[in-house]
Amino acid sequence: MKGLWIGCIVMICGLWFSGTALSFEDVDQMPSCHYCGMDRGKFAATRMVIVYDDGTRMGTCSIHCAAVDMALNIDKTPMSIQVGDYGTKKLIDAEKAFWVIGGTKPGVMTTKAKWAFEKQTDAEKFIQENGGVLATFEEAMKAAYESMYPDNKMIRDKRRAMKMKGHGQS
Repeated sequence: MKGLWIGCIVMICGLWFSGTALSFEDVDQMPSCHYCGMDRGKFAATRMVIVYDDGTRMGTCSIHCAAVDMALNIDKTPMSIQVGDYGTKKLIDAEKAFWVIGGTKPGVMTTKAKWAFEKQTDAEKFIQENGGVLATFEEAMKAAYESMYPDNKMIRDKRRAMKMKGHGQS
């Protein structure tokens, strides 16, 4: 009887965990970032989805690549901008999110991290543990645009180094 209960508990936990695995509909539909090719599932906590007024959707790995997309689509109006919550990784409204800019935790595609949180208390806890400053979406997007050149340079340098390393050069 004890073995049956343990078996049932293991099966229920397995089903529960398989349902909570990082499988998100937007990642299934747009698995990699259109601009940099990064795996959006791997970067679920920073991924973004933009829905434009013409019905088109863009999935990116980060606010950096979302800023690239919005700059290239200047004539389209974003109707919805969602971002992965740092802790839960679920998509939340980017404009209502509590953003943290900077801190000691390295960002995604950027020299100055930008993280989104659904709850202000979670953002404040992150700041206590990692530094950074609380910000709005507008401030986070402005920071993404302001750091575009150094971020792009950093990305190019990293890719060049990886390419050289892959070819056995130093």
